[in-house]
Amino acid sequence: MRLKAEAILAQVKRAIVGKDDVLESVLMAILAGGHVLLNDVPGVGKTTLAVAVSRAMGLDYRRIQFTPDVLPSDIVGFSRYDQSAGSFAYVPGVVNDCNLLLADEINRTSSKTQSALLEAMEEGRVTVDGTAHPLKRPFCVIATQNEVGTAGTQPLPQAQLDRFLVQLTIGYPDLESELDILRGRQTGDPLEQVAQVSDVQDLLAMQAEAAQVTMTQELMEYLVRLSAASRESELLRLGLSPRGTLAVSRMVRACAWVRGRDFAIPEDVAAVFVPVSAHRVLLSQRARLEQRTARDVMEELRRSVPLPGRG
Repeated sequence: MRLKAEAILAQVKRAIVGKDDVLESVLMAILAGGHVLLNDVPGVGKTTLAVAVSRAMGLDYRRIQFTPDVLPSDIVGFSRYDQSAGSFAYVPGVVNDCNLLLADEINRTSSKTQSALLEAMEEGRVTVDGTAHPLKRPFCVIATQNEVGTAGTQPLPQAQLDRFLVQLTIGYPDLESELDILRGRQTGDPLEQVAQVSDVQDLLAMQAEAAQVTMTQELMEYLVRLSAASRESELLRLGLSPRGTLAVSRMVRACAWVRGRDFAIPEDVAAVFVPVSAHRVLLSQRARLEQRTARDVMEELRRSVPLPGRG
């Protein structure tokens, strides 16, 4: 199955150039059964990344462009009275018929509509008029939001942010990568070159294998110490929750699996801790006055907690 994962990354790299670390993190998050928030400026390839991943993995893909007039029923569906049957019938929403949902510019819709995704992301189902409707498995949300042009946006509430396993930034390409992008666009759309190399059953099998990766007692204690340190930090007014600790452990297992091991090591924690934890914490007034970012604080915190077995 690891060969499948390597093949998926190879295909996605045909469309996304020079961002291997971001692509690996997205794959890890999906293998961990999580959701991805891409927070970046327009035009760096957020949508292209989601489409390329869905094609390489052979996933049913849907996209919803969030605007102020999008309603919760557009996402989860609604009940409509069927006169011929004399009863109400369920009309599915956008989440009901896909494995991967691209929630484009999720911060440009109302908080009520944003929250309609909570149950789908956490429990893999939606409830309409008291009836639960299970979603396809696997189910993953890749959401995007822009850092600029905040007029008319609604910041994601902390409960919504906490449902995303990782928050990633693609960033601008370096000069050589951007030149490669220009070359690739001369002869067509690189997305057309992305071939399907796996299917839904392969992904479920990969997720099952990643979940079986071993974590030692020492490594689990290390994760708990990291979480406790975040709650005690003077730079944070909200530290990492137990759900956040569990999220880090899931991502650590996926990281170890992608890197060819069936056991996790501290280096796996170093690779995933910040993107999994930074969006789950809130900065204190002191940190804001010092112009710290959450990523900076969590990276400093990770470095300050002793590694397992090193005192």
